[in-house]
Amino acid sequence: MANWSNKQPNVEQNMEEGLPEDYVPPEPTPLLDTKEILHLSLYRAMVAEFVATLLFVYVGLLALMGVERDPGTTGSTVGLLGIAWAFGGAIFVMVYCVAGISGGHVNPAVTFGLLLGRKVTLLRALLYMVSQCLGAICGAGLVKAFQVSSFDRLGGGVNFVHPGYSIGSGLGAEILATFFLVFTVFSATDPKRNARDSHVPILAPLPIGFAIFVVHLGLLPITGAGVNPARSFGAAVIDNSHQGWHEHWIFWVGPFVGAAIAAAYHQYVLKAGTFLTSSTAPSVV
Repeated sequence: MANWSNKQPNVEQNMEEGLPEDYVPPEPTPLLDTKEILHLSLYRAMVAEFVATLLFVYVGLLALMGVERDPGTTGSTVGLLGIAWAFGGAIFVMVYCVAGISGGHVNPAVTFGLLLGRKVTLLRALLYMVSQCLGAICGAGLVKAFQVSSFDRLGGGVNFVHPGYSIGSGLGAEILATFFLVFTVFSATDPKRNARDSHVPILAPLPIGFAIFVVHLGLLPITGAGVNPARSFGAAVIDNSHQGWHEHWIFWVGPFVGAAIAAAYHQYVLKAGTFLTSSTAPSVV
C-alpha cells in the first residue's frame, strides 16, 4: 500500500493553487486502527474532549439561566443575544485550548462529520462521543447544583420544538444549522488552506465560534438551538423530564444528518472525490 511519505508533490498543480511546491495532500485516516487504543495520546484527547464539553455546556447553560430571574429580583438579564454570545464564545475558547490535543471537536456531530470525512478513526470517534456526552452531563449537573431554582424553573435548558413550530420545522432547522457549523469546521481546518496561509490554523477557532453564535441566534426561538447532541443529552439527563426526552431524537438525527451532508458537500463537491476506499488508505505502522 502507498504510504504518505512515498507520495510525490505535484509541483505544477501546487503552483497553480498558490501552495508550497513541496505540498503533499494528507492521506485519509484509516477507518479502523486497533493499535490506536494503545496510544496514550488517545486518552489525553478523551480527557480534553470531556473537560472542554463540560465547560462549554456549563457556561452556555449558566447564561441560559440568566434569561429569567426569580420574581422580585432586580437587574437586567442576558437575553437571547447574550446566550448566543456565551455559547459561541465558549466554543471559540475551548477549540482554541484543546485543538492541539484532540482536534477540538466538543460536539458529537462534528466528530461524526470528521469521521465521514476520514479525518478520525472509528474508534477515536466513538470514544470522543462518549467523552463529550459524559462531559455534558457533568456540566449540566454543575449548573443545577449552583442554580437549582433557575434550573428547575426553566426546565434545565433542555432542547425541544417550541410552540408555533412543527416537528418538521425543528428537524429541518437543526439539519441546516449543523450543516452550517460542520461545513465551517471543514473549511477552517482544510490542510490546503493551512499550507497556503500560515495564519489560518491560529484563526480556525474564530469562524467556528462565530458559526455557533450565528446558529444560536437563529435557532434559540425554534428549538433552543441543539446543534450539539451532547449539549442536548446532558441537559435532558439532568432535568429528566418528559419535555426533555419527548422530542430528544430530533437533536441527534438533525445534527448527524446535517454533519453528513456537510462532509459529503465538502469532500465530493468542493474537493472532487477525495473520499477514498479503505483499500487505498495508508498502512498503519
